[in-house]
Amino acid sequence: MCDNSMIFMQTLEAYEKDVFAQPKFFDTFHTQKPLSKAVQKNVIFTGTGDSFVSAMLAEVFSNYAVKSIDPLDLLKTRAITKNKTIYLVSVSGNTISNIKVAKMTKTSIAITSKPQSRLVNVCDKSILLNFPNSGVFTAGSIGFLESALTCISLVTPISIPKNHGIFKKALADAKKSKFGKRLFILGSAQTFPIAMYCAAKFYELLGYDVHFERIEQFSHMELFSVEKGDTIIIFEGKNSHNKLLVKNLKNIGLNVIHPVFESKNKISQLLYYVYFSQLLPLFEAKKRGQTDCHFILSKNLRNISNQMIY
Repeated sequence: MCDNSMIFMQTLEAYEKDVFAQPKFFDTFHTQKPLSKAVQKNVIFTGTGDSFVSAMLAEVFSNYAVKSIDPLDLLKTRAITKNKTIYLVSVSGNTISNIKVAKMTKTSIAITSKPQSRLVNVCDKSILLNFPNSGVFTAGSIGFLESALTCISLVTPISIPKNHGIFKKALADAKKSKFGKRLFILGSAQTFPIAMYCAAKFYELLGYDVHFERIEQFSHMELFSVEKGDTIIIFEGKNSHNKLLVKNLKNIGLNVIHPVFESKNKISQLLYYVYFSQLLPLFEAKKRGQTDCHFILSKNLRNISNQMIY
């Protein structure tokens, strides 16, 4: 149940409240016990939307010992799941493709916030997420971050930095960033899934034309579709390769945003880029005077999405 103030909360306000609740919540977040290296060789993570990003992060942080595979790919090629343990990531626990995968899998484990969901009912075990939220249906933020860190902690030991300065820097960097309506978000290794997540927030909050790609692949493909006025966002610490890319892009009149959080700790970097990805479209939506997320207002598109997902 939500209190009366939540009943009247607009979806953008709810999203903002959830985003700003994250630093305090992760002071008390509990990680999972990592699976052994031997076990990880027979593990697959799957999910949809933001949850697939969490699955992809598990793969990267395991040094690619576990696999992240789209649920439809698992359904179409069932041999992939033979003798495998499948971790199904779904905050709602009601995504139909995940449920179908769980039903055909010998060993399935749900990672979800809904203990009474259909996914939990068909899985052998479950790991329950326990994030606070505004009680309003809105774009995913705190739930995504808990599911992502839960997945990562299953494949490698981690500690969550008790450093609220990470959020403050992301806040400051997002506020000063300027961009047009067409964006290309680039990442590599653990930041490529976050590039995908960032694009999703732009779709959900603003309905913008946004592309996500690996840094190397961008120079081979999407680069040839860019136009003056486009913005390229690079999620990676500065190095000789991306410095040259930034220089060359700026030389032809493109806008480049290259946010960096100076730390050797990959979890600190991950938190920074997730926060930045959430805040950048939030500030743009507020600047435009929105009170609701784009996907909430786009009823026909949301209806199609619901029919395909549930």
